[in-house]
Amino acid sequence: MQAAREAGATGATTINNARGEGLNRSKTFFGLTLETQRDVLIFIVEEHLSRKILETIAETGRFDTDPGSGIAVQIDIEDAVGVAHQMEQLSHSIEDKL
Repeated sequence: MQAAREAGATGATTINNARGEGLNRSKTFFGLTLETQRDVLIFIVEEHLSRKILETIAETGRFDTDPGSGIAVQIDIEDAVGVAHQMEQLSHSIEDKL
């Protein structure tokens, strides 16, 4: 979260106790899965900042070097509500960088 903020993200939503499965199946012990729960962070960011934030998250989390450490994806969002309080800060930040 700290690395994303330093790259320009203004906040995130956290979903706790997510699970995933990669190329290798999770090991079990008497039918109980031995995998750890993960948190999912969702960022809604201005499009001009998105690539830098995505690359920063991937580098900090070592997603490309450590299998099972996580993934980061970018999805275009057409519209969002509930973020109006961040719009003023974002517009000033973007103006300074453009």
